[in-house]
Amino acid sequence: MSEYDVCVIGSGAGGGPVAYTLAQQGRSVVVLEKGPWFTEADFFKDELACCRRSVYTPRLQDEQHVIEDRNDAGDWVGTPTSESGWDFWNGNCVGGSSNFMSGFFHRLKPVDFRLLSEFGPVDGANIVDWPISYDDLEPYYDKVEKVVGVSGRAEEHARAEPRSSADFPYPPTAEHPVSAWIDEACGRLGYHPLRVPRAILSQPDHGRRACEYSGYCGSYGCSSGAKGGSRAALLDHAVASGHCEIRARAKVHRLISDAKGRVVAAEYSDQAGRRRRVHAKVFVVACQAIESARLLLASTGPRFANGLGNNSGQVGRNLLFSAGGAGGGDLVFADLPAEKVEQLRVMGPFVNRALDDWYVIDDPGFDGGRAKGGVVEFLLTHPNPIARASGAKWGEDGLLWGRPLKRRLERWFREDRRLAFEAFNDWLPVDSCFVALDKQVRDRWGDPVARVRIGYHARNLSVGEYLATHAEKVLRQMGARNIASNISGAPPPNLVAGGCRFGTDPASSVLDADCRLHEADNVYVSDGSFMPTGGSVPYTWTIYANAFRVADKIAATL
Repeated sequence: MSEYDVCVIGSGAGGGPVAYTLAQQGRSVVVLEKGPWFTEADFFKDELACCRRSVYTPRLQDEQHVIEDRNDAGDWVGTPTSESGWDFWNGNCVGGSSNFMSGFFHRLKPVDFRLLSEFGPVDGANIVDWPISYDDLEPYYDKVEKVVGVSGRAEEHARAEPRSSADFPYPPTAEHPVSAWIDEACGRLGYHPLRVPRAILSQPDHGRRACEYSGYCGSYGCSSGAKGGSRAALLDHAVASGHCEIRARAKVHRLISDAKGRVVAAEYSDQAGRRRRVHAKVFVVACQAIESARLLLASTGPRFANGLGNNSGQVGRNLLFSAGGAGGGDLVFADLPAEKVEQLRVMGPFVNRALDDWYVIDDPGFDGGRAKGGVVEFLLTHPNPIARASGAKWGEDGLLWGRPLKRRLERWFREDRRLAFEAFNDWLPVDSCFVALDKQVRDRWGDPVARVRIGYHARNLSVGEYLATHAEKVLRQMGARNIASNISGAPPPNLVAGGCRFGTDPASSVLDADCRLHEADNVYVSDGSFMPTGGSVPYTWTIYANAFRVADKIAATL
């Protein structure tokens, strides 16, 4: 085809809804995806593939980032991830990282769309209100429930978000017996546990099987198709429509713009290494936040000396991660009656419990008394033995080996189960957290890699510690031992957003309210890059919802 209606770059939660929506409407769509095209037949519970081999992510020797962090002297120092092993790749294949998510699905709440208005400025943070409201996005949250497939039960509680439908389209997934223990402990503390919706089918539909409860969900591809990844839920249907073509192993180098500032083609290398171009009326960038900023910065042109849409200097700025941290405690078999030990040994079903009592903190003892808080999510530690053993090798005095290591491994695998928690709160946008192009390090195609500076605001830590304190109280109430938590400024590699924030002022934002570049009217960004603030929950449901919204905006222009 000489010219497509739409070219989508990236196939994850940001790209899938656009391709699906427009293909269903009969528009010609081509999706360029750097990674391979895996299906359910390629996903199996291989711990080595996920822990020791680059099966679903690039080899760091071929594709890496340069991470800037402060050293002990306070200076910013960049280290290539091929040296450190620390990177932000999560899923390099058709469907992107949505293939490997755990599927905890939370909506943002109305307060997330107006942080500046609700809480006022925070010194050192670039907090803004969103250019759209919760009500603008709510119909698309609802659409995700039905099209992607979200299982759960709508429950009344103080922090509940408004809903346009009475309940979820699928009943909750099966729950682990420990969920009831959490409910009881929270009840004694006066907390209000929530049943967590999951982007996992509890019953078969859309040509996908129901969840098989293997226990290998987060970090693993889904062999049943129950998980609502972009490929299984959307792209397979887009291709079946006859109007969507997916070109896997297509590495996009740049978007080519003309003298008028309009993008006319995407230049990419195919699997054989040949340079090719795709022409389209509209281009949609959805490569994941870091890589989307990198692509725009690399796409210089007659009107864009500093990168596509970057005459304001805002591309790559205000990068976001998820603040907070994690912790847990051991539920020791010797402390429990036989009946509870048997319950604890159950493998497969989900815990599906969270606390959002402190989504807004109203506490005179905390930083002025009222502040944006976050969510605590409970889960049993992953059954992957390699990951568990790797964590067990460290003791209070350093590395364990020999008999002490064997004893600890025996205890971890045979004498207790660890109930973990994750705390999610806003990563406040700051000037010292951004994406740029590295001037020296290049990938295997010869393109400059992303240089990521990771600065953070002290508020990230204080809110995370506040949430962790409450989570530890729940574990203590349950009788757990060895309770500990880790709240730090190090970002999680799997939750990245921002870098191309949307807004009404071209001087301080990259995109308009429709997620179209202020400076190039036929280019949209539909992944998590658009988010000016991140909220206090995992991003995936919001990325899906907004991408469906952007698809409707694009459809109106074609």
